Amino acid sequence: MPARHSEVDVLIIGAGTAGLMCANALANARINVRIVDQRAAKLTSGQGDGISPRTIEVLQSYGLAERLLKESCQVHLAAFYNPSSTGGIELTNRASNVTAPSARYPFEATLHQGAIEAIFLDSMTALGVEVERSTTPISIELSKDENELTDPTSHPVRVVLQRLDMFEGEPQEETVYAKFVVGGDGAHSWVRKQFNISMDGEQSDFIWGVVDIVPDTDFPDIRNKSLVHSNHGSALLVPRENDRIRIYIQLEDKDIVNPVTGRVDKEKMGPEQILEVAQKSFQPYKLIQTNGFLWWTIYIIGQRVASKFSIKNRVFIAGDACHTHSPKAGQGMNASMSDSHNLAWKIALVLRGWADMALLSTYESERRKFALDLIAFDKTFSTLFSGKPLTERNNDGVSPEHFLKTFQTDFTSGIGIHYYPSVAVNARNQELASGLVIGERIPPYKFMRAADAWPFEIQDLLPSDFRFKLLVFVGEFSDPLQQAKVESMVTDMQKPESFLNRYAAPGNSRFDIITISKGRKDGFDLLRFPTLLRSHWVFIDDTDVTGSFGGEGYSYYGVGLEGALVAVRPDGYVGAIAPLDHVEELDTYFASFMKISA
Repeated sequence: MPARHSEVDVLIIGAGTAGLMCANALANARINVRIVDQRAAKLTSGQGDGISPRTIEVLQSYGLAERLLKESCQVHLAAFYNPSSTGGIELTNRASNVTAPSARYPFEATLHQGAIEAIFLDSMTALGVEVERSTTPISIELSKDENELTDPTSHPVRVVLQRLDMFEGEPQEETVYAKFVVGGDGAHSWVRKQFNISMDGEQSDFIWGVVDIVPDTDFPDIRNKSLVHSNHGSALLVPRENDRIRIYIQLEDKDIVNPVTGRVDKEKMGPEQILEVAQKSFQPYKLIQTNGFLWWTIYIIGQRVASKFSIKNRVFIAGDACHTHSPKAGQGMNASMSDSHNLAWKIALVLRGWADMALLSTYESERRKFALDLIAFDKTFSTLFSGKPLTERNNDGVSPEHFLKTFQTDFTSGIGIHYYPSVAVNARNQELASGLVIGERIPPYKFMRAADAWPFEIQDLLPSDFRFKLLVFVGEFSDPLQQAKVESMVTDMQKPESFLNRYAAPGNSRFDIITISKGRKDGFDLLRFPTLLRSHWVFIDDTDVTGSFGGEGYSYYGVGLEGALVAVRPDGYVGAIAPLDHVEELDTYFASFMKISA
């Protein structure tokens, strides 16, 4: 029977969190996408488990955070333990687990990776996309024809897939011609290896064991994230859903490394031995498993970043395929999902004919810079974590104060992600909205809808729907001079050459206008606003009806009475800012990557 042939817009290889996030996003954009994975069944336990505050915000933008929060454990506090004078450990400090002041969700959510992946799988099923399991790629070729590579309608990537579960006589191979391929196939990425992309960095000397258990314990911080420095080594305890905990414990080379091969030998140590090592580090407290080991593993920390994240803007790698690091900073799964969140909208806009191929180059420039920063942070944090504690006998050890200061950073929350100037980030006019940092995500704030005083969280007005949001801060509209300025701005926006009309897409607007005015709800007349600015009934920067919150949004965002135009990218990051009387600056911004509809 001859092999089958097919075409697809995007083929995703690997159904971990990077692949699933990408597939779900593209399915939401109604892109023709397929996702394959060599595993026969979905993940049911183990792997990553910590979701950062920024990742929760991202999931909320896809309508997925509610289920995550329902199923997960919230981690609000971190406890720090150090050696005591009696030889065991003692509490030295408790601090907030998340210190980013603008976090909408000021905690970490913990849930095993299988349950997190199930949230994506169910969302994709509703959109008509299923993971094709027991399917592995056996060859990939990228066209060398430059005309084909630069034509977004072409299918220049040829992938041969093999089904591992077919009966004899059925076609086991299929040749897929794809416009784009995304490799989300993990640290040992097949896609990365096919294109000889190197992983630059180093293997650390630290070996860690991990066990998931439901404990019987008298440890007082069992439901807080606990970072333990003991004379027996370091440990990290993470509370989880359903009274579970995860323990990361530092292991000795001699216990676990095969002296002949120099590699980790899982035959030399199992979960029982890992727990025994942990029990020594947690003395004088008891730590006993009650119903077996739910999951366990052993690994050596590798801190590496791929030399490139894309080939000709046609084949991309995401997640562990392009960066590996320790789990201590809790960034593996978060970084993977952020990669795909960054990439998916760019692919979707190119496939819709809305954006130039050049926009795709910003995936590597934005996410590789982040990965390098992450590795630098991870090296510092892992070294401190794995280092000997400061004691009377060890003056060169890690002090609790130094460790705490390193732990409390915007990096661990994901809030501090900053993208630098490119075609998608124009750094001009920052002074018009100093609290809306160009290249960073929009911080949460509640504004009142003028029509009914209904409070809206601004992040909920910025869903991941592949449109650019235009936040129009009109200032004090009741001032005649400011009103005239706003009306002049609307006239400029309605000109044929303005970006709103230049890039008009029949039946599917690329832009969503959200108007935010100063003013009081009791005397506000939204019908005085030009129709163009009333698509969401206009929002006002006023307190809610009880006076409990709101009313300081302009101040919080650093916007003055003169107002500002803020272009927010489809991924929720500020792309550009312009004065109300210079709409042409946004024309220039969008012209750098947008295409006129055919």
